[in-house]
Amino acid sequence: MDYNDKHDILSEIDTVIGEQKDLSLNYLLAVLLMASLLLLLAFPKIFLQSSIYYKSRDISSLEREYKSLKEENKIITHEVEQKKFKNQILDTMF
Repeated sequence: MDYNDKHDILSEIDTVIGEQKDLSLNYLLAVLLMASLLLLLAFPKIFLQSSIYYKSRDISSLEREYKSLKEENKIITHEVEQKKFKNQILDTMF
């Protein structure tokens, strides 16, 4: 295979594939505009999802604390009633 055959094959490949074009400034700006538009549309969704996640975590934590305080209140109330009862019985004995 000599140089002319290689050159002919390469020229045929160029005609089939087409000439490669350099990217223009307008194409680059259009791609950047599309990417920024996509980010602009996606950012509020991401922000809302993350804020909802953190708020739900806080709410869950507060619910756990509320339930534990409620149980503690029941225990303390029960102890107070026992002490009142004991005090009333001891008062009647003396």
